[in-house]
Amino acid sequence: MNHAAAHARYAPALLSRRRLLQVGTLGWFGLDLAGLLQAEEQRTARASGAKEQIRSCILLYYYGGPSHLDTWDMKPDAPPEVRGEFRSIATVTPGLRIGEHLPRCARLTNRLAILRSMHHPMTNHNSAAVESLCGRTPLKGDLELLGDDANSFPCYGAALSYLKQGRRHVPCHVALPHVMYNVVRLPGQTAGFLGAANNPFQVTSDPNRPDFRVDELSLPGDLPLSRLEDRRSLLSMIEHRARRADQVAARGTMTVHQQRAFHLLSSEEVRRAFDLSRESERTRERYGRNTLGQSLLLARRLVEAGVRFVNVNDKIHNGQTANWDSHENNFGRLKNDLLPPADQAFSGLIEDLEARGLLASTLVVALAEFGRTPKINANRGRDHWPYCFSVVLAGGGVLGGSVYGASDRIGAYPAENPVTPGNLAATIFWRFGIDPAIEVHDTTGRPYQLADGEPLRSLFSRSGPG
Repeated sequence: MNHAAAHARYAPALLSRRRLLQVGTLGWFGLDLAGLLQAEEQRTARASGAKEQIRSCILLYYYGGPSHLDTWDMKPDAPPEVRGEFRSIATVTPGLRIGEHLPRCARLTNRLAILRSMHHPMTNHNSAAVESLCGRTPLKGDLELLGDDANSFPCYGAALSYLKQGRRHVPCHVALPHVMYNVVRLPGQTAGFLGAANNPFQVTSDPNRPDFRVDELSLPGDLPLSRLEDRRSLLSMIEHRARRADQVAARGTMTVHQQRAFHLLSSEEVRRAFDLSRESERTRERYGRNTLGQSLLLARRLVEAGVRFVNVNDKIHNGQTANWDSHENNFGRLKNDLLPPADQAFSGLIEDLEARGLLASTLVVALAEFGRTPKINANRGRDHWPYCFSVVLAGGGVLGGSVYGASDRIGAYPAENPVTPGNLAATIFWRFGIDPAIEVHDTTGRPYQLADGEPLRSLFSRSGPG
């Protein structure tokens, strides 16, 4: 798509000169959202998939890889070196048992679907992240991949942004509360070959902080937008910026990206969505007063405001004591540090979405880049294991209380109905009413099917498309 076509798609009418003056003000205050949105503009035809069934998706990513054997797929009859230290507990779903440190989730498994046969070949955090965040096996192989580049595979939210734009004043795709790193920026967090215009609106501050704010959406000293409408006041504050805006207005060259940036800044709806102070103390406590809990609460608020895809990243840095990468002291870390807040936050999200009538229209996906080894190592830890692990789905029409696939007796390999990241990708797009078989093209023109698997249709009610 050329520049003129892109301009027509995102900005059917030019902004007024007065509004252009406002945009000229943004850089002075360090609010240059346009710089975040500047990108390639080439696009291919949009898919016309089936009738849309969900409005939003929240993808919760447990960076580092939790042990499936100690959470969603326990093996109580396996040898001690596989079984581990935890016991299983009953759930509200007859015959379904999960790990004892997920008691809140155990009370709502009738709203969950557990995939116990997810698998892929990537053993490194970076390459495995592409599998989980993009639904693709990286072309560079397992140990060679470092970070994203201009021809990398796009993440789910970027593909959705590319194919199915949302409301004008609301970002299609938000990622929070930080960017993840494994020495370099963990791949799978960008739009890749779909161009930076489809990158997520990235939040880089902790929603649990008392002073939490999204700087890109904040005016200095709570300066109201109405004040910026006053040209005389504007010129007195930043005369040279106003002159620059005058020149832009005269040329009519304001970019699509600047307009999108300005729309976000001027959207009171978006500003309200990011304002967690509007939530009751009881609700905030239910999610958990920690980064993960408040991030999932913020994700619910964003979905409520019309954001289509939200990535919530649990943990930020590489290192086995910094995330879920439990090569040592697996059981102590899960019991004392990792599982209690995860159990509280995830269950709080599902209950809150349901109470607000949002669960049916919001697909929640909880996953990691891989699971952990069946055999416990000498340091009482478990190592990387992508050959079989668990993913949990909720909402979006999923059949609650269901288990799809099964692992073998020690949780090492799929024994029934193996699932690939391509299947999960196809399922997500299918639930948005997008045909997973449509083609997208990389920067060299090479075609790729949007997802290289089939949707897991049997996990959803008959109201689903297809």
